[in-house]
Amino acid sequence: MIYYLLSLIIVLIDQAVKWMVVKDMELYESIPIIEGWLHITSSRNRGAAFSMLQDQRWFFVLVTSIVAIVLIYLIFKYQKTHKFFAFSLALVLGGAIGNFIDRILSGAVVDFIDVRIINFAIFNIADSAISVGAVLLVIYLIFSKNEEIF
Repeated sequence: MIYYLLSLIIVLIDQAVKWMVVKDMELYESIPIIEGWLHITSSRNRGAAFSMLQDQRWFFVLVTSIVAIVLIYLIFKYQKTHKFFAFSLALVLGGAIGNFIDRILSGAVVDFIDVRIINFAIFNIADSAISVGAVLLVIYLIFSKNEEIF
């Protein structure tokens, strides 16, 4: 159950911050946190990572629904025997659901973390959870001695 709680916490924090951005900022408004390095910039993404597949809302809703069901199942199946694996999946699940909610409600994902020092795409907390979870998942799969995961 702890892994589902982690996913829920990610969703709640992600949605709360996105709600504040939408409520308190104009679209494309930018607030410097560290001038020239890190800004909060209100943006919307109608595609996937780096704005790929723009305006494919229902495709993303379908794919995310399937992925979420698979992740929920895998977490349930491996939560006791492969804790690091389940933790990684919980991060991905929380992030996927956070962005899924945006797509359902408005057709676009709310992005706001603008790292300007490396000229990176604007992203959000859900994207961060997905990315960290995916990296941890790869690390686990590379170093895991148990080959019975799938």
